[in-house]
Amino acid sequence: MSITENQVVSINYELTEAGQSEVLDSNKDQLPLEFITGKGQVIPGLESQLFNLSKGESADIKVAAAEAYGEYNPEAIDTLPAEQFAGLELQEGLSLYGQGENGETVQVVVKEFNEESVTIDYNHPLAGKDLMFSLTIADVRDATEDEIETGHIGGSVVDANGHCNSDGGGCGCN
Repeated sequence: MSITENQVVSINYELTEAGQSEVLDSNKDQLPLEFITGKGQVIPGLESQLFNLSKGESADIKVAAAEAYGEYNPEAIDTLPAEQFAGLELQEGLSLYGQGENGETVQVVVKEFNEESVTIDYNHPLAGKDLMFSLTIADVRDATEDEIETGHIGGSVVDANGHCNSDGGGCGCN
């Protein structure tokens, strides 16, 4: 039976940029990533294509940048005073996490820096990239009413970017 909305889906995956061989992320040989369908807990282009699959199936799923982490926005670059980064050992390409205007976690990448300023990029590191997921559906089950209401699976929370905040539940986090 194909995956439907409001189900807990567990996947093992390997992620590459489409047309490339370098593995960007993987949970193969680890705990599967678990999420509830229809809750925006994984990128939309991946989730929409999972509805064609069933438990035990494997697939290679290409997700266009617009349906993954969005197109690269050259205006999402900012230069800030270096004193805002006091105490940090900066290097180009360093990912930093901060708090956005609405309290959400924001990831930025240091593009360049000097003694006076730091240029950061607010684009997700995978923005503008078409992605290829090679995955296997490890398990599928109906979500409980509580899971549907809260978005929590076994004590874990997966946000829209696939980041896990876990108390030891099974969302694939180490």
